[in-house]
Amino acid sequence: MDLEPKHPRAQRFTFGDNRQSCDALLALVRSGQKTATCGALSDFETGQEAMPEPGRHDIALDWAGVPQLLIRTTDVCLRRFCDVDGDFALAEGENGSLDGWRADHRADFTRNGGWSPEMMLVCEQFELVEDLGKSR
Repeated sequence: MDLEPKHPRAQRFTFGDNRQSCDALLALVRSGQKTATCGALSDFETGQEAMPEPGRHDIALDWAGVPQLLIRTTDVCLRRFCDVDGDFALAEGENGSLDGWRADHRADFTRNGGWSPEMMLVCEQFELVEDLGKSR
């Protein structure tokens, strides 16, 4: 499926850092439970990832690299880890509580380059535009 002509600025990415996490996060987006995500600002500053911006469409891939979801960014803000609130944590759809979000994300960031309560995060909210996996 070639989405380039329709969405030339779309970034392709995978949720999570392993197949199991990726599959679970794709399912949460499909169900409408996950409408937000975040990443370490340092990953964006190094050019490792393109900074999200409202209105941009992105393509979430499964672990094998097959397009699954087309999402559109609705809001982006920078926050320190310690300033993430319960509303954003619930929008991430993964834990059901701010405490659960903090524990899981602390472990994820520690495993993937480092964690600090003061670390800056890129907090992105999005909406599901199309489930590309349905046509397969």
